[in-house]
Amino acid sequence: MRRKLLFNLALVYLLGMMTFSCQINSDDEYMEQTYEQEITKLNIYLDSLEARGYDVDTTALGVYYVTIEEGEGEFPKTGDQLEVIYSGYLIDGYLFDSSKLTQADSTWEFELGNPAMIPGWDDGMKVINKGAQVQLIIQSKLAYGIYGSGEIPPNNTLLFVVDMVNIEPS
Repeated sequence: MRRKLLFNLALVYLLGMMTFSCQINSDDEYMEQTYEQEITKLNIYLDSLEARGYDVDTTALGVYYVTIEEGEGEFPKTGDQLEVIYSGYLIDGYLFDSSKLTQADSTWEFELGNPAMIPGWDDGMKVINKGAQVQLIIQSKLAYGIYGSGEIPPNNTLLFVVDMVNIEPS
């Protein structure tokens, strides 16, 4: 499973670098990406996943996701205590956050919906059961939108690779 994760992370990074290295001319242009440019990049990314044989699903809210490893059991609900290992990337492959870097045991524990995270994260968690590994693809309108946050520029799709370690029902 670790080999598959590393392969998928490398693939995300390389694909992002190849796809966008010619489209972005400067840091200023990157920071000023429009929503239309974001959607163009998102569609290129989604098409590339499908071309490689991945099944891209969508939640009712509009979060795209790819199940990398099937899990088992019930799916989490608001109020459940979750334990996950995650890494967050911009669509070009830039790693902006990872529980492997911020948590001593690599896992992050939280109550789903309390406090509410970005809408795409909360919604995406509901399609990941115990033991599953899923890539969430969250448009900026379900994340940090036109303002961005910290290292995340405005109008940027976020990619999260999430391993669901445990779910404790509320």
